[in-house]
Amino acid sequence: MPGPHDLFARYTFGHPERAEAELRAVLPSHVVSEVDWSSLRRESGSVVDPELRETESDLLFTARLRTGRSLLLYVLLEHQSSVDRWMALRMLRYVVRQMEHWRQQHPESTVLPVIIPLVMFHGPEGAWTAPRRVEELFELPGETEEARQSWRALVPRFEYLLDDLTAEREEALKVRPGPPLARLAWLVLRYGRTGELAHRLPEWTALFAQVQATPEGSEHLVVVIRYLLWIGDKSTRGAAKQVLHSVMDSQQVEALMWEWGEEMIERGRQQGLTRGREEGLARGREEGVSRGRAEDILRILAVRRVHVDEASRQRILDCTEVETLDRWFDRALQATTLSEVLGRVSDDS
Repeated sequence: MPGPHDLFARYTFGHPERAEAELRAVLPSHVVSEVDWSSLRRESGSVVDPELRETESDLLFTARLRTGRSLLLYVLLEHQSSVDRWMALRMLRYVVRQMEHWRQQHPESTVLPVIIPLVMFHGPEGAWTAPRRVEELFELPGETEEARQSWRALVPRFEYLLDDLTAEREEALKVRPGPPLARLAWLVLRYGRTGELAHRLPEWTALFAQVQATPEGSEHLVVVIRYLLWIGDKSTRGAAKQVLHSVMDSQQVEALMWEWGEEMIERGRQQGLTRGREEGLARGREEGVSRGRAEDILRILAVRRVHVDEASRQRILDCTEVETLDRWFDRALQATTLSEVLGRVSDDS
């Protein structure tokens, strides 16, 4: 099930206008100048190869260069809790999968479109430190860099672009070109899981007002606030409510806060039900293992013609301690009497 980070990132940057702002901020300048941005389109889920859908936060866009050639832009909005050393390998796999899918859709073509992979990172543990090139993942022979360089030419060469929001300063994100919602989203994602969020939110009031002033501003603002209420602590919720009162009327604010409260209650209820089902299944599995082992013990004793009275039989079947059952099982393999298996009651209690 998609989490709040997935939903917020996809809502914001799944729209071509806001995706364009993200791409313009990261792509090399010569690529930015050659793309016909009016042709940027997001591919629907039915177009993307199902095997590529390993994450709820990946987006695929198509565009054309000004020369008319096709361009695929693969964007992974990465928000995992820790840096993934193997991201370059993951992205290579995604890109290869997409090329295979494109070939299936265009069997007459003898060339492939350019596919540009981009990772947006906004994890809580500081800057991204994983290799961005696949070649850096290989252990190359050689004592010197010159010797290793000769081997490097033999391994795959692939690099992904990275938008590491954790390395960006607030001032830089505020002035990035793009719609107000994109700029606000960059800031929220950048500081969303830091202790600074509640302190910084009031400083973004003007940007919240700019979002509210757009044609779909109320809807956008609701999405932002719901995300903040979901990920934030008590101080964040208080700061968010303060900002809301600055850009919306009191009735709208209270309606939004009430709706969020109801949603939290329902989500908690659903999580409780899910947790209850999971605990029930776990107990069921444990009881099944115990019961199976107990029945195995009784079968072994029957084969060895060891008499088991009804009280002892029930004692074995009622036992739920796997360690005790394992001990009885081992004893039963060699036992000639029941006392050799169960011993005294105090032995296994």
